[in-house]
Amino acid sequence: MSGQNPPTIIGWRERIGLPDLGLAGIPAKIDTGARTSSLHAEVLDEFRRDRQRFVRFAVNWGGARHVCEAVHVDIRGITSSMGEQQQRFVIKTPLSIGKYTFRAEISLADRSQMQFPMLIGRTALRRRFVVDSGHSWLQSDENADKGPGRR
Repeated sequence: MSGQNPPTIIGWRERIGLPDLGLAGIPAKIDTGARTSSLHAEVLDEFRRDRQRFVRFAVNWGGARHVCEAVHVDIRGITSSMGEQQQRFVIKTPLSIGKYTFRAEISLADRSQMQFPMLIGRTALRRRFVVDSGHSWLQSDENADKGPGRR
């Protein structure tokens, strides 16, 4: 790997942003066991604009309901954490972790029963980050979380 920068170390959970969707400070679980990243969202509508497919969805974050639109890349069969095959909308949008921003594919899922509204899978992490499972919030704002598990 000569000539390349070493991967950045991130914790098992980080605060992330989705700048094109107007969302910031979302607590996300970093999950190398999951291939695809996912966001808790309620799909409202799919439509076409200028011959491109879009999806409109709602994200409840920061005490407010945010209605977002993004180019709809695909509908894929994704296996949930419970082992169930689900058909999910997949979008591609910039994702920020710390000072790094890159485009990532994100499936829209019902994560209401999960502790974290966002999950970052290994495809988004590949060749960018190494996960230190013993630490949290390594690339997040200092005020991210002062609660249990903060190291």
